[in-house]
Amino acid sequence: MKKLNVGLLWHSVDSANLGVGALTYAQMHLVEQAARRAEVEVRFTIIGWTREGAFLADPRIARACQVNGRRLLGLDNSLRQAFAECDLVLDIGEGDSFSDIYGWKRLAFLIATKLLASRGGRPLVLSPQTLGPFKHPVAARLGDLAMRRARAVCSRDALSTAYFQSRKLNKAVNEIIDVAFALPFEPRPQSSDKVRVGVNVSGLLWGGGYSGNNQFGLTLDYQATILELIDHFLEQPDVEVVLVPHVVNAEREAEDDLRASQHIASIRPGVSVAGPFATAMEAKGYIAGFDFFTGARMHACIAAFSSGVPCVPMAYSRKFAGLFNTMNYTHVADCTRETQEQVVGRIKAAFAGRKKLREETSVGNEIAQQRLEKYRQLLAGLLAEAKRG
Repeated sequence: MKKLNVGLLWHSVDSANLGVGALTYAQMHLVEQAARRAEVEVRFTIIGWTREGAFLADPRIARACQVNGRRLLGLDNSLRQAFAECDLVLDIGEGDSFSDIYGWKRLAFLIATKLLASRGGRPLVLSPQTLGPFKHPVAARLGDLAMRRARAVCSRDALSTAYFQSRKLNKAVNEIIDVAFALPFEPRPQSSDKVRVGVNVSGLLWGGGYSGNNQFGLTLDYQATILELIDHFLEQPDVEVVLVPHVVNAEREAEDDLRASQHIASIRPGVSVAGPFATAMEAKGYIAGFDFFTGARMHACIAAFSSGVPCVPMAYSRKFAGLFNTMNYTHVADCTRETQEQVVGRIKAAFAGRKKLREETSVGNEIAQQRLEKYRQLLAGLLAEAKRG
């Protein structure tokens, strides 16, 4: 059986953000399923911010290559060599980094690696991700250039599809869903007989973003909103409140959910803090044990939703509404448009009606699985093509 090397660009197995880990392990799972259909064997090369020894525990990963400025400029040939060894490159863009909302430096790395990966005739696929938004016209044109170079472009929501089509690139787009819906997990048994409520507190929003000055333009006081929600849940009879960090970054306090959660637990007795978790699969297995979930880390919410837990995502960018509306799930609180009163009221109502939300979650997951099957078919075709080539 032919062996193919699949490059996973802007994936990571050691990211402090478990959302990136969820994308990576789910992507590997989907590629392996597609490989069986194409009758090939696959191994993976991880390319991104990852540490180069981070892959050693997983035999499926042949190597990892860290992206840095020196390698992009060709002063170190490791990155070019990593791409040269790939038969197919799948670029997930860290889920939502193919945009200028996180700044020019990150975008420059995302664009440059796409252009480098597409050289030499190897197929580059933009895996399901958020496409845009681009606030600056120069950034939008750079995004167009990268999308034109791709063998296939996949979006994970209808808003991204609409953005792609608005660019008039004379190219098809495949609307799929976030690959994290395919993340395997084992439910973790819970011994509590109380109603278990999970709350993910984003350290990034708690501190006002990287700038510390409401970088994402929230229309509410995020800290006050979180505390009001927690107080509401604590007032309910037989309710247990657990804070669930999904980004644990000791080196960058601005991103760290754990520190924010620990601070809240110190001022709200009765609240506990889960984790930290070693992998995205472990986190999902834990989240699957809740009766209700809310949070601002999208992949924490996907972990809840895809394991059948009623949840209300707290959106800080259009990626949330785009993704969940794609599954006809409208229970998303928009922290960039709604007031604190509206967001808290929406989540309170959802908690009270969580039985109905569970039913809607089940329907949404059926839609997600149908879309993932479309992606498996695309991957199987590309792997079969690489096998022949």
